[in-house]
Amino acid sequence: MNKLKNIDKRWLIAGVVAIGILFALLPPIRNRISTQFDLLRTRVIYYFNPPSEAVFEPSEQNPLTIETAIGTARAEMMLTLTPASTSTPKPVSTSKPTITPTAVPAKVVLPGVTYVDQHNRWNYCGPANLTMALNFWGWSGNRDDVAKVVKPGSPDTSKSFIERGLPDKNVMPYELVDFVNTQTTEYRALSRYGGNMDLVKRLIAAGFPVVVEKGYYERDYTGKIDWLGHYLFTTGYDDSRDGFIVQDAYLKPGKDLLSKYEEYEDGWRSFNYLFMVVYPAEREAEVLGILGSWADPQWAAQYALSRAEEEIQELEGNNLFFAWFNKGTSHVALNQYADASIAYDQAFRQYAGWDTTKGNRPFRMMWYQTGPYFAYYYSARYQDVINLANTTLNDTISTPTLEESLLWRGRAYYMIGDTESAVKDYRAALQVHMNWFPAVQALQELGMQP
Repeated sequence: MNKLKNIDKRWLIAGVVAIGILFALLPPIRNRISTQFDLLRTRVIYYFNPPSEAVFEPSEQNPLTIETAIGTARAEMMLTLTPASTSTPKPVSTSKPTITPTAVPAKVVLPGVTYVDQHNRWNYCGPANLTMALNFWGWSGNRDDVAKVVKPGSPDTSKSFIERGLPDKNVMPYELVDFVNTQTTEYRALSRYGGNMDLVKRLIAAGFPVVVEKGYYERDYTGKIDWLGHYLFTTGYDDSRDGFIVQDAYLKPGKDLLSKYEEYEDGWRSFNYLFMVVYPAEREAEVLGILGSWADPQWAAQYALSRAEEEIQELEGNNLFFAWFNKGTSHVALNQYADASIAYDQAFRQYAGWDTTKGNRPFRMMWYQTGPYFAYYYSARYQDVINLANTTLNDTISTPTLEESLLWRGRAYYMIGDTESAVKDYRAALQVHMNWFPAVQALQELGMQP
């Protein structure tokens, strides 16, 4: 009799386990378990290998000019990846930006904003913010509609699209802009460097909300201050309260929060004051009129460069890293790669000397901004590209799933003659972001299918 009871208990336990497994296989539960496991795994890896301690050391070589860098036979095969202009642009006056000279009210809060969060998803800041920007104008899509295009993830069809997109840590501003301009017909989008708070106010006062990319500080699970990149949908301002009204997809609650002007600008500096505007296509002339000089991306980049140079003289401490990095980013936007390399070299030296008593180093910087790869690659500093990508992929992230870093390391491997490693990196990039055009193109130029 006891044997029968034991058998019955075993069958009962087996049945419960089987039911648990079946429930765990359901997409919503499986996604939650996968996310929690990934988080736990990341914490373990970061405990033994703290990412903020990883420091890239640029070489001491003098960067070559871009004209020299593309003079080799191998570079000839890469010309389709080279920006259209390789000459140094003529300086653009940035002393007096031209904008619509209309006084703005002391307070504007745009109505009709639908709040969209990024919760129950992974790395959904970009899709959530773009959805808010599009929904404001009447678009009927949702954050998953955006994510399926901008972060499609791996080609593994046995997983849900949410699981496939899990490794993709970031969506770049150009990907969000491209979504609007290629996936919709009635809306347009643009982004520029070098924005300022007065311009944001003018756009909002005219009825156009603004998405900015900014740095964000919070305590990690160990209690240390960590830096992350973040998009922020800005839908109003109130001078009497000294701040912007923002929709923060990350926070709970995140709707209609007040972001003090000083804090807003301080975080915005981390991304060279980049801003994005989404608008109805038929109102493009109106948007360009409000932007004034910022309508020209070259002018905006030159203006951002001037601002970075001013801040290098004015700022001190850890903020100098961001100022030098912005100088490099602005030079890249102007196709001035040798100058950009020098600025990034200085930025990374500032990074090495970061005052860690005030917080961890911003080790996620290369997850969001890839200007140093452009600068070093087009200055023929291929080993620096490889070393920087190795530091980023091996030491700052729990799994090497940054498609941009993989792509640039692959390009640099190819330029030093290691085609096998280049191909591996191109294919690895496509496992993170399937059908990603730059990686597809790189393989096709080698006569290979993706």
